[in-house]
Amino acid sequence: MSSAAAENPADPREGIIATGIDPSSWAYAEDYIGEDEVVTGARATADDFGVAAIGPGAAAALSLLAATVGAKAVVEIGTGTGVSGLALLRGMRTDGTLTTVDLDAENQRLARKTYLDAGITSNRFRLIAGAALDVVTRLTDGHYDLVFCDADRRENTAYLHEALRLLRPGGIVVFAGLLTAGRVPDPAHRDPETTALRDLLRAVREDDDLVSALLPTSDGLLAATKRLAN
Repeated sequence: MSSAAAENPADPREGIIATGIDPSSWAYAEDYIGEDEVVTGARATADDFGVAAIGPGAAAALSLLAATVGAKAVVEIGTGTGVSGLALLRGMRTDGTLTTVDLDAENQRLARKTYLDAGITSNRFRLIAGAALDVVTRLTDGHYDLVFCDADRRENTAYLHEALRLLRPGGIVVFAGLLTAGRVPDPAHRDPETTALRDLLRAVREDDDLVSALLPTSDGLLAATKRLAN
């Protein structure tokens, strides 16, 4: 559960209405896998540097999805301090490579330390500093098993377009932060970021070539897989 939620606990009855389960059960599910000292250290670093890291439940889901597709080649848009990248690496094949893109080179320095502290060898990750849409357009079509997007929410629809080009059939694209502390479901919120998230949700839902689900773990994960041809 996010620190904001811990500081401002919701009325349990509201939690039951919103989630269908009581808040203690949701928190238990969110922390079910648990995290080691490397991840908690990366989270602390993220807090120190003002970087938003995905929650424990979302990290566990990323590991599961990477393992499910037997991911060998993964693209991450938004490196942060390495919390999500390490989750992906731990779910990927041991000979797999993560390509992770971030505008901030300092974030990538911190992420590199996270990966190395976790025992991930340097040949298993490729750090590219730069604007996401400048970088991913140069990556190879149909080469990747999973694309994870956690960067500028206003660019998510463009990330989706690029991800569908990069993914092999059966590959998965995942977006973080789709529920944004309740803003997306609330029509009163019409700021550019929230509007862009709604546009993304609609684009994924209306694409007949995708099978998708919006998962209410952490602050929301949108996952979609490209259908395999019959």
